[in-house]
Amino acid sequence: MTRKIDLHTHSTASDGSFSPKQLVRLAQEVGLAALALTDHDTVEGLAEAEQEAQKLQISFVPGVEISVKFEGPGHFHLLGYFIDYRHPALVETLTKLKEARACRNQLMLKKLQALGIDIQWEEVVAVSGGGEIGRPHLARILVKKGLVKDIDEAFEKYLAKGASAYVPKARLTPEEAFKVIHQAGGLTSLAHPYYLKLAPEELTAYIIHLKELGLDAIEAYYTDHSPEYTRFLLDLAQKLGLLVSGGSDFHGDNKPEIALGSGKGNLLVPEEVYLRLYEAWQKRR
Repeated sequence: MTRKIDLHTHSTASDGSFSPKQLVRLAQEVGLAALALTDHDTVEGLAEAEQEAQKLQISFVPGVEISVKFEGPGHFHLLGYFIDYRHPALVETLTKLKEARACRNQLMLKKLQALGIDIQWEEVVAVSGGGEIGRPHLARILVKKGLVKDIDEAFEKYLAKGASAYVPKARLTPEEAFKVIHQAGGLTSLAHPYYLKLAPEELTAYIIHLKELGLDAIEAYYTDHSPEYTRFLLDLAQKLGLLVSGGSDFHGDNKPEIALGSGKGNLLVPEEVYLRLYEAWQKRR
């Protein structure tokens, strides 16, 4: 029987609802052989998660998900795996992104207030549980106040790109993102290629370009990838000599339709994916 893994998850250190320790414990409960914590633009939950994973004897991958500049129709996130999360260059880069995120949050809050919505910063901090604050926390407050029926509507009406309270996010260039992850000893993987919103031919050309910049892997297995799209990405990775990764993009209560390790019910990322990534990382060290 193939053991499953999950290499794309979020905790309260960014915009998930489970603490890093709770996330690892849930991974044990659902029978994961390996887990990566890949919070957005932060590594602050990794020490706690790694310590708990050692206790529970779960293979743990310290990771991060970085937002990258992209001129196309969708958005580009880069996953970093097996990173040295104490590396000075990585810490400095993420600190700058954190400062930019804090400014963005305040601007979105002011936009919501200007729309006549009574929402205070203290409420946002309370909902965040003490971790990095992001749009899902604002969305939860909008739901709580009865202004929208659910988080999806909160994004659609107020927080998504082009919506009334949206503020663009600070992002690294692809070159900067690849460089800092490799400096920290990690492997790079293109997160959820589907959300680049490129046609197959365009995506192939773009991934060839990214490989030249330092791309190591493609996230072929993902919650919102169809079986056909997953097969396309697996074939593309093999053709281009890239590794593959996979994960659910678990956020806990902030994305309640996504379960750890199984996504919306039909996701299965085989343990072999972790083993191949680990082997490649060991060879590069």
